[in-house]
Amino acid sequence: MTLRQELSSWLSPSSLLLSPTPSIGSKAPPAPKLQLPDTNGKPTILTFLRHCGCPFAEKTFLSLRAIASAHPSINYIAISHSSHASTKKWLEAIGGPGSVEVIVDEERIIFAHWGLGTSGWGHVLSPGGLWSVYKLGKEEGIWNRPTESGSRWQTAGSWAVDERGVVRWGAVAGRADEIPDFAEGMRALEEAEWNSEGR
Repeated sequence: MTLRQELSSWLSPSSLLLSPTPSIGSKAPPAPKLQLPDTNGKPTILTFLRHCGCPFAEKTFLSLRAIASAHPSINYIAISHSSHASTKKWLEAIGGPGSVEVIVDEERIIFAHWGLGTSGWGHVLSPGGLWSVYKLGKEEGIWNRPTESGSRWQTAGSWAVDERGVVRWGAVAGRADEIPDFAEGMRALEEAEWNSEGR
């Protein structure tokens, strides 16, 4: 990593035409490289990551990887907007992808289809968020890693989509330090399945 790469992550990326953010009960947005519902007939939990190197992206990914290992009846997808090389290096540094499928979307096309654009100063550098960086490092040993590509201004988000392609849980992250509760997403999928069977 070079100083230039690190500094470039603070530059605002090019603006994209954003689709509306999917709401609960709506169909998952069609997007290149992301087919939902999956042809294997399973529901899917997906997360759009902040840049590789962000401690909150790391915590989010580790949480997703852990639940994916314990509950293989669901597909798990993480979408990175860092480059292929940076994403691969980052994954190796944090122990590999496990059972999570990782899609690289460097042009942020899938992000845009799901309504995920860039954020402002309050989202990235709020006092509470900065405190969360320190707390996450002290309590869990997850600190900032070198940022070789990607933007610190890109917003994150996570959703759960059932086997019919209907969004059952999720939202755009309200702040950079927001970590999604994937167990909550699983429960939403289970409840949707229960209701569809008329129980």
